[in-house]
Amino acid sequence: MTEASGAAAPAPPPHAVIFDMDGVLIDSGAHHRAAWVAMLGELGMPAPPQFWRLTIGRPAVEAVPLLVGREMSPAEARRLARRKHEHYVRLCQAGLPAVGGVAAFLEELVRRDVPRAVGTSARRDDTTRHLGGLGLARYFDVVVAADDVVHGKPDPEVYLRAAERLARPADRCLVFEDAVVGITAARRAGMRAIGVATAYPPEELLAAGAERVIDDFEGCPWPP
Repeated sequence: MTEASGAAAPAPPPHAVIFDMDGVLIDSGAHHRAAWVAMLGELGMPAPPQFWRLTIGRPAVEAVPLLVGREMSPAEARRLARRKHEHYVRLCQAGLPAVGGVAAFLEELVRRDVPRAVGTSARRDDTTRHLGGLGLARYFDVVVAADDVVHGKPDPEVYLRAAERLARPADRCLVFEDAVVGITAARRAGMRAIGVATAYPPEELLAAGAERVIDDFEGCPWPP
C-alpha cells in the first residue's frame, strides 16, 4: 500500500466507519464510465474529455444535466438516468471485483467491534446486489443509499443519515471515499475522511479535505 499524507494532527480513534461503495468497496468505475458513454452515444453525443469528473459520487439523476450540458425537466433526467442504469446492469452481469484488501479490513473492524455503514449514491437494489454478490453485505450494520436521501453528494445528507442510524456522533465517524464530491460531503458532515485513489489522484482528494489517501486497503491498519 502506498500512501499520500496531508498535514493531519493526531486524532482519537473513530467510533464508527462509513464507506462509500463504488470505488471504495467495489471496483466499478470502468462499468460506470462505459454505461455513460453508451447513453451519450444514443443521444448522438461524444463523451467530453474527463467526463467522469461530472458523474463520480453523484446520483445519476443529478449527474445527467451536468454531463449533457443543458437544463432539463426532472422527468427527462430520470429517463436518461434509467437508460444509463440499464447499460450499467448489462455490463455488470459478468460481475465486479472488490477493492484490494477490503474484506480483511472489514474483518478487522468486526473483530474490534467497530460499527460500520455504507453511504452511497448508488441505488439500493444495486447496492444490495453488488455487496451480496461479493459477500460483503454481512459486514454492515447500516446501508444508506440514493433512495434514502433527498440531496446527493456533495450534500452531507447521506453521511449524516448513516451516523444517525449508527447512533454515533458525526464528528467521531470516519469516511472512506474515492470522489471529490464524497470527500466534500463527509467534511460538510463534520467527519474525518480518508481518500481511496481509485478514481482521483491523491492531490485532488487531499485538496478536497481528505486527511490522507490510500491506494486500497491492503495492509491498512486500524486505527488508520
